[in-house]
Amino acid sequence: MDAGQILEQARDALTVRRVFGEPIQRDGVLVVPVAKLMGGAGSGSGEEGAGGGWGGAAVPAGVYVIDGQDVRWRPAIDLNRAILGGQIALVVGLLVLRSILRSRRRRI
Repeated sequence: MDAGQILEQARDALTVRRVFGEPIQRDGVLVVPVAKLMGGAGSGSGEEGAGGGWGGAAVPAGVYVIDGQDVRWRPAIDLNRAILGGQIALVVGLLVLRSILRSRRRRI
């Protein structure tokens, strides 16, 4: 498989249909799911032969909610990332507090 074929496969896989899912309609409200796509491809050749490949990932970004003339964006919430961010903030806060308390003890 050459570089052109690899890039063609990647281009076919990372299409608009992957970003915008199939719309869902219920009770006059249209919901259009949206994803964030990331991908990459590469190939190379040398004295021993040639090779290549590509990879991609899709992450939910949110949905567009269309109700009559009203269009709203509802972002997807990554709960794991939010929890990790809170834990990091807590650890940093505790380290700062410890540093402040140590510096006060040295003055006394």
